[in-house]
Amino acid sequence: MSQFMFNDGNIPWKSLEGIDHLLFSVLDIDDRNVLHVLFKFSANQRIVLHRHCALNKTFVIQGEHRLYHANGELKDVRPTGSYTVSAPADEPHREGGGDQDVVVLFTIYDREGPLYEILDDDSNIVATLSTNDFVSFYDRKH
Repeated sequence: MSQFMFNDGNIPWKSLEGIDHLLFSVLDIDDRNVLHVLFKFSANQRIVLHRHCALNKTFVIQGEHRLYHANGELKDVRPTGSYTVSAPADEPHREGGGDQDVVVLFTIYDREGPLYEILDDDSNIVATLSTNDFVSFYDRKH
């Protein structure tokens, strides 16, 4: 089977202050507040410790999506073409790319309260991201 490289050169990537090794682009927010967001994690890096507070469905478009336990131990490796459904979870983790930047399509289902909790190394909540945060990123794109 042929190998193809995904060209992300025309995607309007944004960054989040305080979160290194992560770019994102809000593609759409539908009338049910379901968010469709591309995330790009840097190769051989990990983003901040965080927790998913909403249902997330992911599809790996390019690279290898790696997930790590809070202690840094590798938890899961999702190669290109992987589709995953992840319910909200109390267990925090980090995410990152394998040997190349990874691009992952996230479908995030709205809920009341935060979609993500950003944590410090002691698992204390230092920030949250809500649907409204993503709406503001989406509005700025248009």
